[in-house]
Amino acid sequence: MNPSPPAAEIGVIGGSGLYALLDGAIEHEVETPYGLPSDKITVASVGGRRVAFLPRHGRDHRFPPHKIPYRANLWALRSLGVRQIIAPCAVGGLRPELGPGTFVVPDQLIDRTSGREQTYYDSGAVHVSFADPYCPAGRASVLNSAAGVNAVDGGTMVVVEGPRFSTRAESRWFTAIGGTIVNMTGHPEAVLARELALCYTSIALVTDLDAGVEGGEAVTHEEVFRVFGENTARLRDVLLKAVTELPAERTCGCQDALQGIKLPFDLP
Repeated sequence: MNPSPPAAEIGVIGGSGLYALLDGAIEHEVETPYGLPSDKITVASVGGRRVAFLPRHGRDHRFPPHKIPYRANLWALRSLGVRQIIAPCAVGGLRPELGPGTFVVPDQLIDRTSGREQTYYDSGAVHVSFADPYCPAGRASVLNSAAGVNAVDGGTMVVVEGPRFSTRAESRWFTAIGGTIVNMTGHPEAVLARELALCYTSIALVTDLDAGVEGGEAVTHEEVFRVFGENTARLRDVLLKAVTELPAERTCGCQDALQGIKLPFDLP
């Protein structure tokens, strides 16, 4: 008996406004060993590809950054058949030239979170390579799709615990250590994807200049949501094009992240 085909091959972790207008969408409620994901997962066809959309914070935005069920989210997507993920997010710019409305496709990450569950492997010696956090093939596809919005190629995302915004001193320090943008959700999302041998690519929308940047003001909740809302249509267009640009067959190293490692359990 042949196994049933996967429900989806590509995952998008972002807000519900990014897929609300898609036709033929089917909702999946997925249980995982790590509890329920942030919300039901919506699967729809985009350019002939089956894509699973998961609202990171829940449709009603009930999960703050430090309470998002990251492990359940990534596990649920993989269990549906997803092997490549595009993860849009809102970020603050740490450099004056990265003003509101700028798109950045980062290639590096600095983790400044604390207390988050950031691994599936709580027993056994499972150490995955994370030198390059983002999928090179995914980045190339997203950059090609974002040519019309002049996305910045590369940069370091500093991920902070939140939910508060940074002090001016922290913001200046993040820039001094090489940060390009600052965010609250990029970790552990990226490393959990790597631990499941998934391809993971982030596309960041700058909503504000961070507090310590020249010309930057104190960041406010209202301003972040306003700028993100104003750019949802642009981001949606880039994402829907990007999922069709992703390679049909993976040839990057992400799929081999667990090669030669004895895992304490079977992956979905």
